[in-house]
Amino acid sequence: MNEEDDNRLKKRKKKRLLGADRRKRLLRLKCYVQNYDWGVIGCDSQVARLFSLNSGSGTPDPRECYAEFWIGTHKSGPSFVVFGRDYNNAAAALGSNAVSLKDWISVDPGAVLGDKVARKWGGDLPFLFKVLSVEKALSIQAHPDKELARALHEAQPSIYKDDNHKPEMALALTGFEALCGFISSKELKGVLSSVPEIVELVQCGDAEKFSHDSGQDGKEKVKQLFESIFSQIMSSNKGIVREAICKLKRRLSFEKKKRQLSAKEQLILRLEGQYPADVGILATFFLNYVKLKPGEALYVGPNEPHAYISGECIECMATSDNVVRAGLTSKKRDVQALLSMLNYKQGFPEILQGVSLNEYTRKYAPPFDEFEVDRCILPQAASVSFPSVPGPSLFLVISGKGTIITGYSEESTLEEGEVLFVPAYMEVSITSGATELHMYRAGVNNRFFGDL
Repeated sequence: MNEEDDNRLKKRKKKRLLGADRRKRLLRLKCYVQNYDWGVIGCDSQVARLFSLNSGSGTPDPRECYAEFWIGTHKSGPSFVVFGRDYNNAAAALGSNAVSLKDWISVDPGAVLGDKVARKWGGDLPFLFKVLSVEKALSIQAHPDKELARALHEAQPSIYKDDNHKPEMALALTGFEALCGFISSKELKGVLSSVPEIVELVQCGDAEKFSHDSGQDGKEKVKQLFESIFSQIMSSNKGIVREAICKLKRRLSFEKKKRQLSAKEQLILRLEGQYPADVGILATFFLNYVKLKPGEALYVGPNEPHAYISGECIECMATSDNVVRAGLTSKKRDVQALLSMLNYKQGFPEILQGVSLNEYTRKYAPPFDEFEVDRCILPQAASVSFPSVPGPSLFLVISGKGTIITGYSEESTLEEGEVLFVPAYMEVSITSGATELHMYRAGVNNRFFGDL
């Protein structure tokens, strides 16, 4: 047998191995960590703790930033299947120790994802599931819609690594701070009357028109004026921005001795300490400052400006890693692309509290087909069922221990840091052990399937 025939035989054997009992198989996954410089350092990071438990890699590096724990099929951080000893021995014989979740799905997407999901999104999970540990503010950014994502990927594939849109949702594990969406016209009038450093960077006529607008000019005219003022700030010369921020810092530092600074002003000083002379500090005045409590969620659609500031959260999104940045970052910026793509919608974002499914579980369903998230906190020795659904699910155990039983009578243990892939049409029941069990499930949004 020549080498080509041998490789062909191995591929056939591997396909048979991967294809066995796909509809009935509960999979354990080993997942990926991203060490971005804004992450929490060492053992203080929830991401570090979960990655260490999930990978068996031992104690986190006390000098390393642990920012994101990725669960899914995206090529920038794929998850891999953990099989039993018999499978691993067989896979090793075929020269294939590592089988990615995407490899597993691609053999028969309809059997694993469900027919409707496979027809819509092919052999890929439509969502990417993450945990974030944020020590330092992320960039002021937006994610493109599908049309722009395709254009950006085609023009700069090394920067925009896929052609998908990226709506997302952050569900707070701890107190969580973010900037999201533009403030109201009333609030911007307040900024223009109280922040001279902003007014100095804006054409006098625009600032005056906005400040004296009576509301009779129409929403479109106000929107255009808002866009013009924000664009002037973001496009200002670096030297002028640096000088304006120096003045702002001096003024707020002086006023802090005489009065209590507002929450936004205190945030401005914090951000200046992290990103000195960055135009994103001035942009913060234009964005809503959001503080989430644990169990509250914030969702962000395409072309909406936002930045995560601090805290830890569960994050779920369409499977993409496309980001257009314009401030609070040392990475590549594309200010003009960001300014042209923003929708300039004003008003405070909707905060999701979750809808109760039972006494232990709440569902968070943003207005996007690709994903939803369930938050489940089981007290000691309690049980909960997740019914069969026509799409795939990912389960993440944050803390505690228990057991999981599938509709096919497969039973196994659950421990913190474990990640499970549940194929379409598989019911699972979970029972906690001697302590509370805290876990999350991500799946395709029920609205995609219609009334179930």
